[in-house]
Amino acid sequence: MDTLTALMLIGVLAVTSFVPRASFILWLHRVRIPGYVQRALRFIPAAVFTGLVLPQLVFVDGTFDVGLHNTKLVAGFVAVGVAGMTRNPLATIVAGMVVLHLARNFVGA
Repeated sequence: MDTLTALMLIGVLAVTSFVPRASFILWLHRVRIPGYVQRALRFIPAAVFTGLVLPQLVFVDGTFDVGLHNTKLVAGFVAVGVAGMTRNPLATIVAGMVVLHLARNFVGA
């Protein structure tokens, strides 16, 4: 691919990515969103995060696995517990990674 084609492709992709996002800000900034919709929108980040993370925790090599030998799931439960107790993202990440490391390297899973 030559340089001009690559630059044109980058430009087209940038515009097609920017326009849908900017449209909400540029054209809908005067629209009043009802309170019940605003309350419902607060749950979108948690739902998206769950949709992205949960399959990684419960599927091992494409097979549904929720046993205690699933090290990612065990580390995920520990991370959720630490997050609930501390409300500290760094502590949550460190605890989950430590448990995952220990489970994979010392428990023999």
